[in-house]
Amino acid sequence: MPSRSPWTCVLWDVDGTIVDASDGILRRLTIALEHFGRRPPTRAELVHWIGPPMYESFQVNVGMTPEQASEAVAFYRGLNKIDGYSTGAKLFPGMGELIMDVAAAGIPQATASSKPEVQVVALMDHFDLSTSLTAIVGATQDEKTLSAKSDIVAEALRRLAAAGVDTSRPVLVGDRHHDVDGGAAQGVPVIFVRWGFSWPHEAEGAQAVVDDADQLRRLLLFGEPAGADAGGAHEAPRAESAERDGRAAAAAADEPVGVADA
Repeated sequence: MPSRSPWTCVLWDVDGTIVDASDGILRRLTIALEHFGRRPPTRAELVHWIGPPMYESFQVNVGMTPEQASEAVAFYRGLNKIDGYSTGAKLFPGMGELIMDVAAAGIPQATASSKPEVQVVALMDHFDLSTSLTAIVGATQDEKTLSAKSDIVAEALRRLAAAGVDTSRPVLVGDRHHDVDGGAAQGVPVIFVRWGFSWPHEAEGAQAVVDDADQLRRLLLFGEPAGADAGGAHEAPRAESAERDGRAAAAAADEPVGVADA
């Protein structure tokens, strides 16, 4: 069946959306924070670390100064390089196949990740997804020069446009409020996935919310609602009525989504 997608291109967050790298992140954070005399996070507390740039998280989560955070990021990235960027990482169910199917449908795609770009490239290569992507975009190594989600989304759109892609109706797929906010800053609607590391309220402002790759597939390829039994997933706009300021209600909850099963 041919695609009836309402979108001219798709942008992807990586951590918590395509890739579950939580095991390696927790191990490296434990080593790094103990090295700097700070308490490492529990698995449940990874919700505070996965998504935002590490430079920001070291300051917000454990009270480091900007200088200390820069040193901690360098140490953490050193551990990452020793480990190998793809060690312990795995795809969320159905995501590899979906990205390849979106490419086969002729819809250009790019990553728009707060993870350093060199790591994003390594992960996409590892999972054989690079050839399905027109552009692979991530943060700069220092996570300061290019790190804000809105700037990364803008850079992804710039690279797609430079490659001749129609960027008039983009959509961003992500799992954190940083994705929703960053997309909104660039006028890009967001489909929020619930399997990542997030709190339910973080979906507020998203165009749609999905629980699994099958629901996401219907929205990306056909613009169809997930159906009445989709567990709260919301309908994405069809091509003739795509509105970038759509909002999806998310129920309040006391536990982060995705932590227990990650």
